[in-house]
Amino acid sequence: MLKLKASMVGTLAAIVGLSTLFFTILLSLFHALDIYSLALFMVFFNVVQWLLAPYLIEAMYRAKKVSKAEEPELLGMVEKLSRESHIQAPQLMIARIPIPNAFAYGSPLTGNRVAVTTGLLNTLDGEEVEAVIGHELGHLKHRDVQVMMFVSILPALFYYIGYSLVWSSAFTRRDERGNGGSLALIGFLSILLYWVLTLFTLYLSRLREYFADRHSVSVVGEGNRKLSEGLVKIAETTERMRGRRQTFANMSSLKTLFISDPDNARKDLMELYQTNVWKSDQELVGKYLNRRLTAADEFAELFSTHPNMVKRLRALQEAA
Repeated sequence: MLKLKASMVGTLAAIVGLSTLFFTILLSLFHALDIYSLALFMVFFNVVQWLLAPYLIEAMYRAKKVSKAEEPELLGMVEKLSRESHIQAPQLMIARIPIPNAFAYGSPLTGNRVAVTTGLLNTLDGEEVEAVIGHELGHLKHRDVQVMMFVSILPALFYYIGYSLVWSSAFTRRDERGNGGSLALIGFLSILLYWVLTLFTLYLSRLREYFADRHSVSVVGEGNRKLSEGLVKIAETTERMRGRRQTFANMSSLKTLFISDPDNARKDLMELYQTNVWKSDQELVGKYLNRRLTAADEFAELFSTHPNMVKRLRALQEAA
């Protein structure tokens, strides 16, 4: 756990540190903006995005509030696990989409919210739903929503700065080509930094998933078994539904919110089948520990918002 915390803090520090360093160099060269103006812009952009994001999420995923009369058992589960987590119970939402998944989100305007999809409720057993909710409450306890929204905007800023400078240099007048060359160089460096920060951001996203998994284990009895079974069932059902293209419309844009990445369902299942663990719920995670992850698996994980499924299941076993 201490190693995970150190990795998360170190990754966050690298993202902010690299961003600040490059902005400082950029501003010193062009004298276009002072650091205070830039900081004010970044804070304003982040705050507006944070405040409005819940409304966008609910519109995209057709999420509606749930009353106690509609889902008394589910709401009771959220309240119980919130007490165990020592946080205020979030508003429970149900997203009317068939893909089995869950996500946590919120802002000062809406408060914290946890959404489960109708697909999740139709796919998982009650105990597995409990473990998934425990995972989402872990995100809220660790303030992952705010952290990830903050760090995600930094790579985007460098992306736009880089391409703007590259295009500006391309249309620079002949007598200003010297300055145009500098613009192009800084533009390419900015785009390179965008890719570096994106890798750090993806790594931070994977770390937060491990932390949320551990939180579920800490507040749910037999949480490692329940969450492991739930994750594999989510991957299987998602892959079966992949042929229905409309089901996945608009899903990728906010997939970092999900407990499991829908785009990785096929790869996750292939890895699980190779471990020869697909027998029953009780034997679901029985033999995967002997599987050796390849260099291709490790490389693919670099560009994923979620951990490799086999590594994630192993971490759940260790957390127990």
